[in-house]
Amino acid sequence: MSRGGPGTVHVLLVAGSLREGSTNGAVLATAAELARPPMTVERYEGLDRLPHFNPDRDAPPLDPAVDELRSAVHRADALLFSTPEYAGALPGSFKNLLDWLIGDDHPRSLYEKPVAWINASAGTGAVDAHASLRTVLGYAHATVVDSACAAVPVPRGAVAGGRVTDAGLRADIAAVLAALASVGASADA
Repeated sequence: MSRGGPGTVHVLLVAGSLREGSTNGAVLATAAELARPPMTVERYEGLDRLPHFNPDRDAPPLDPAVDELRSAVHRADALLFSTPEYAGALPGSFKNLLDWLIGDDHPRSLYEKPVAWINASAGTGAVDAHASLRTVLGYAHATVVDSACAAVPVPRGAVAGGRVTDAGLRADIAAVLAALASVGASADA
């Protein structure tokens, strides 16, 4: 059942960047601002607190940061990612987050949960990172919602106050939310 009750879709927003003022963070802050009922959103902010993944430590008692991450995923009906590319791949800290989600055997884990991403890269397109993200999510058996995976190139000039200000880009972000919410609602039914 959804966190907000029947008919509500709760989406966890996860940025793959630790950078202050990241466009990926701005995209997700904008998504949080644009979300409307019956959708609720939660921004995951613990990326920098996660320990390095170690299978020997993937057992109770979990590190509190890992427990916080997994609990946030369990509360969610769907996840929306936005990550940059670093050296032709996913940033290491973000891959670490995904590694902690792979072995979670809770019934509301990432397994078969609807997921999507917004590629905010205005430069190279970050295609290698997003191809890698698709591969990793496949190993987690997440349900990639292709209709909600979108390239929304956000130039730094389109961000002010930690939010995307361009009306067209905001509309694109809202469309991603709507596509993900429709699948998240179906999965929760």
